[in-house]
Amino acid sequence: MSLAEKVVIVTGASSGIGVTTAVAFAKQGAKVAIVGRNEANLKATEAACKAINHKTKILTIAADVTVDAERIINETIAKFGQLDVLVNNAGIGGLGDILSIGVDQFDSLLNTNLRSVFLLTKFAAPHLIKTQGNIVNVSSIAGLRAFANASVYCTSKAALEQFSRCIALDLAPHSVRVNVVSPGTIVTQFHKRLGMSDEQYAQYLERGKQTHALGRIGTTKEVADAIIFLAGDTASFVTGATIPLDGGKHAMCPR
Repeated sequence: MSLAEKVVIVTGASSGIGVTTAVAFAKQGAKVAIVGRNEANLKATEAACKAINHKTKILTIAADVTVDAERIINETIAKFGQLDVLVNNAGIGGLGDILSIGVDQFDSLLNTNLRSVFLLTKFAAPHLIKTQGNIVNVSSIAGLRAFANASVYCTSKAALEQFSRCIALDLAPHSVRVNVVSPGTIVTQFHKRLGMSDEQYAQYLERGKQTHALGRIGTTKEVADAIIFLAGDTASFVTGATIPLDGGKHAMCPR
């Protein structure tokens, strides 16, 4: 489908990949519901969308996806009357091995990275069936590969990818597609939120030149471009797929 005038929800739209994705949809002429917890950042995202396309229609929804899933869908339908694309981008990270990680952290990660996607998908599905729309879920290289000290985060993303494949089969008879993008290291604030200092982050990004086969890390635009591809007509025969956007990191075996 052409994305012009289509109604799109982007969660986690107050930072990083979510901001760039919302702007990319606005550029395509879509009507975009931007969802996040930080109202000031959402206003900045709205301004960026309107700067790229002054005719774009934006709905700002300050919400927590873990508790407000039904409200997010209802407000979007009330404003725009339909839903064509759901981008489940909101997510959090967490570190800790099995000896140190707590149950609260486990629950928090799974609630945000998996349970909220289940709820948003469940509430969105009847509306997506009406429009024969689609869902794009944002996972991580951590859903494809195992990393020490990040077991719960890896588990949440692996579960998200399997959930997406199963829902793709559930919704295929209704002509609703479900796909996943799986980014490697992308320049955002994600790792700093996990506690990295500026110096540590700079070192991490430099190390990424060796851990990604293409010799560099990725950009939010590259992720957003893939999301736009999956949401549009060009990918009309693609469902149940996971696209690694990681410069080949998932295929590498460190020596």
